[in-house]
Amino acid sequence: MPTPALFFVALLGLVTATRLWLLWRQRLAALGHRARVPEEFAAEVPLAAHQKAADYTDARIRVAAVDVLLEAAIALVVTLGGGLAWVDAFLRGRGFSGVPLGLLVIAVLASSSALVGLPLSLYRTFIVEARFGFNRTTWALYLADLVKGLALALVLGAPLLAVVLWLMHRAGSTWWLYAWAVWFAFSVVLLWAYPAFIAPWFNRFQPLADDALRARVEAVVARCGFSSRGVFVMDGSRRSSHGNAYFTGFGANKRIVLFDTLIERLAGDEVEAVLAHELGHYRLRHVRKRLLLSAAASFAGLACLGWLSHEPAFYGAFGVSTPSPHAALVLFSIGAPLATFWLSPLAAAWSRRHEFEADAFAAARIDARALAHALVKLYKDNATTLTPDPLYSSFYDSHPPARRRIARLLEARA
Repeated sequence: MPTPALFFVALLGLVTATRLWLLWRQRLAALGHRARVPEEFAAEVPLAAHQKAADYTDARIRVAAVDVLLEAAIALVVTLGGGLAWVDAFLRGRGFSGVPLGLLVIAVLASSSALVGLPLSLYRTFIVEARFGFNRTTWALYLADLVKGLALALVLGAPLLAVVLWLMHRAGSTWWLYAWAVWFAFSVVLLWAYPAFIAPWFNRFQPLADDALRARVEAVVARCGFSSRGVFVMDGSRRSSHGNAYFTGFGANKRIVLFDTLIERLAGDEVEAVLAHELGHYRLRHVRKRLLLSAAASFAGLACLGWLSHEPAFYGAFGVSTPSPHAALVLFSIGAPLATFWLSPLAAAWSRRHEFEADAFAAARIDARALAHALVKLYKDNATTLTPDPLYSSFYDSHPPARRRIARLLEARA
């Protein structure tokens, strides 16, 4: 096996082993504290709920471990196993070339990967989530979501991919710069359009119907200096009993979205607190900062791909003998996550910092205890483990661990 290919196999093996090790640590952390609720949560979280969270974490980790191994197997089959080369040769033999060839090769590989992962997705939704009382997705809704997702990929993803492939064929050595400009413009338009035109295709969004709660919400919105198309309640209960809230969009289409399951479980002051936290993300420009970071990362990534796409060793590392723009995209999509996996703690830490900042923003405008109580309710109802492994958390958790987050809020109150 050539040295570049050996390097790829070694990196894939190292990342896969590290991911499995982190999952194992998380499982031990959850199950190791299963018998006793952490002291600071004992008054609000029953032992049965704490044990459910540990068991739910265990079940999800088992599925995640299979997913990690499946991803590694697919990467090997597509690259050194000859999958990419075979699909490419097969379609070339039927007269395809240029951009149409690239679109078809990528479509075949993407759909094949999705089909391989479909049984695991079904097991996660209809077995694991159902076992713990979270799943409300029907088979009809699941299939409808699949069809809608495919339609979006064809309507939005295919044209973008076609433009990038065309630039790789026609724009010379600086193709990546033009591709980055196209991608960034596409991302901005998509971020603007998502709340008003895409999200409603999957869920229903309604203004708050409770007059008293709406008055409280409007007061918080005004106090935080926020103007938008409104605060919306999403019918998250159609798919799951998990509760959540999020901020999305920008410009005239920015929205605060509260799940109906969250509204059902939280008291009025707790809804206010969660809303203030989401408004904090807007006022502190977190969405804009994340977009700019994504733009910088994609700029660096495409510049790297622009260089690698002309290097024979890049293709050789993945066992591909026929260089092409679409082969470069496929190989980069496999190799880049392996190389950047080690930066995950930095990205996660930045996200957790934003959550702390949004908490502090909320605590300065509402009762911090209300936000703390709301979070504990969500931890309990969503079966979130209160005892995550610190190393696992540093790699994967976009939100701070429960203990640190609640402690900071109570300190802010004091």
